[in-house]
Amino acid sequence: MVDGIQKSALESRLGIPLIYGIDAVHGNNNVYGATIFPHNVGLGATRNNVIACAKHFVRDGGTDREINEGDTISSYEDLERIHMAPYLDCISQGVSTVMASFTSWNGHKLHAHRFLLTEILKDKLGFKGIVISDWEGLDRLSKPHGSNYRYCISTAVNAGIDMVMVPLRYKLFVEDLIFLVESGEIPITRIDDAVERILRVKFVAGLFEFPFTDRSLLDKVGCKLHRDLAREAVRKSLVLLKNGKDPNRPFLPLDKNAKTILVAGTHADDLGYQCGGWTETWYGGSGRITIGTTILDSIKEEVGDETEVIYEQYPSADTLARRDISFAIVAVGEEAYAETPGDNSELEIPLFGDDIVSAVADNIPTLVILVSGRPLVLEPGLLEKIDALSVAWLPGSEAGGIADVVFGDHDFIGRLPLTWFKQVEQLPLHVGVISYDPSFPLGFGLAYSKEKSPN
Repeated sequence: MVDGIQKSALESRLGIPLIYGIDAVHGNNNVYGATIFPHNVGLGATRNNVIACAKHFVRDGGTDREINEGDTISSYEDLERIHMAPYLDCISQGVSTVMASFTSWNGHKLHAHRFLLTEILKDKLGFKGIVISDWEGLDRLSKPHGSNYRYCISTAVNAGIDMVMVPLRYKLFVEDLIFLVESGEIPITRIDDAVERILRVKFVAGLFEFPFTDRSLLDKVGCKLHRDLAREAVRKSLVLLKNGKDPNRPFLPLDKNAKTILVAGTHADDLGYQCGGWTETWYGGSGRITIGTTILDSIKEEVGDETEVIYEQYPSADTLARRDISFAIVAVGEEAYAETPGDNSELEIPLFGDDIVSAVADNIPTLVILVSGRPLVLEPGLLEKIDALSVAWLPGSEAGGIADVVFGDHDFIGRLPLTWFKQVEQLPLHVGVISYDPSFPLGFGLAYSKEKSPN
């Protein structure tokens, strides 16, 4: 498909190759069978005709009430000190594109923010690449969305947007853009600057010399090397939050040769939940949506030949009453989501996750594995019941990394990259404030060898 599109572009009057963009946020996640890495593992690489994108500029994750497409209330000094720092690193490493955020800064939409996009990003920070809009980002500059389309185009392009993501109204966009340039509302110098930036990126990426895909790489999609690397990333990103009800008697690592193990929970055998959003589809899904190893698969592969593994998503009373089960591994967490559908004011474990954990822990020594892209409410009573707790985040397609650690082949090395709150009423909860009273502080993480101190 991509080669067909590229062929048409090269046969046009100017013969300029296209940049084909994908949301490969944790591996080539729109291709069935590709390796899905844990979410938020930085894999951007500007090499081999791949053009990396840094996004979303700027402070996309720092909005008021932490909602998608929200408003960031802060001084410029805080914006620069906290949220611009990663972009300095990206620019110094030659990132080719930066995507504007759907959010606002002090009420001013980022897609319309000339000060931040042009005066800061391009002029002060020296970014020479392409500033690209988000999906229908221009439409959000008017209410209702896209109602005054010429205004949206003029405002965004004059603010510094060089390339516009227009999924549906591309013909109208071209017509209105031509009108705005011919009428002088958008200076031709602004168009020249955008064209120069786009062509520079294409030349540097080698698209004019090598416009088509390298089909010799198809056999490497989902190869063992990639899956081994993803498995290693899972091992290194796990965070151990509790290990034993008595600090002097750790519960982990688990015995591979235990007589009987119960595996339970909604996320124990679900690749879709492990991978989260932006996998196969925008929203993600559940079930065996791609090729990979579930938590249950990894446990079965890890334990001894004589060990019986019982799997029940919602364990029956008869199973819980058995006295020959050595321990239980319960995996619970969130359903897959992306963007605004992921806004959640409660942040409780869904799908009766608390009930599953409680029922199992009341009867069997239990390790809980939490599969979630963010902290969730962990009630004190529930924490007291369980014997061990590890957060696996969204581990992707290679859950073997979880079994590697909980059965002791590797140690835990992960630390919390953010504060784990007690109740949603505490949010936002920042280090240094008087009311800082989390379940687990920023930087917390236990290990078999020793407890890691918070940063």
